[in-house]
Amino acid sequence: MRNSSVLTLILAICCSTTAFGQRKQPALSPIEDVEGLPRVLLIGDSISIGYTLPTRKNLEGVANLHRIPTNGGPTTRGLSSLDQWIGDSEWDVIHFNWGLHDLKYIDDKGGLAEVDAGKQQVPIEEYEKNLDELVQKLKTTGAKLIWCSTTPVPEGSKGRTPGDEVKYNEAALRVMQKHEVLVNDLWKFASEQPADIQLPANVHYTPAGSGKLAEHVAEIIKEQLK
Repeated sequence: MRNSSVLTLILAICCSTTAFGQRKQPALSPIEDVEGLPRVLLIGDSISIGYTLPTRKNLEGVANLHRIPTNGGPTTRGLSSLDQWIGDSEWDVIHFNWGLHDLKYIDDKGGLAEVDAGKQQVPIEEYEKNLDELVQKLKTTGAKLIWCSTTPVPEGSKGRTPGDEVKYNEAALRVMQKHEVLVNDLWKFASEQPADIQLPANVHYTPAGSGKLAEHVAEIIKEQLK
């Protein structure tokens, strides 16, 4: 009887944990298309996860906004996962970013490290090469492509150096110009907003901040759907 009670408790905890995880990241849940609307795919890291739901709301009745079911991570993850993320679906617009996970410093186990104690996960030369390969793959979809520049790294952000995102964005811009890909300069947009849209000493945004980013992202996407 006691063993049965323990098992029941364990199952209840597991179910609760799973349910909590699903509630915690509703942006990662798949959606059903509204027939007749264009299909848009978001590819990106936790910054894009933060603006997925408000962007979807801003595009309600305009487009079916999907996103990859995970954090897009660095370009190396993109190279290994892009075919799966795109699938056999047809996309009208793909809005994509990689960067914050490429420029971050990691330890020997792959965990976030202090800048002076780690190494960048993907050095900028490799980042540019990877991004070029990713864009070539994305172009085969026939979708309109929108590159989203990497958002600001504020002072005090663990494992990242402020200003590195500017260098990585410059490398990305060379790739986008080469392939004639439209650029959504979200770095510039975010930099022009009040500082309190971003968490202190953190690359992430407040809910209100993510909402501001979403408004801008949605407008850029709408322009490409005209």
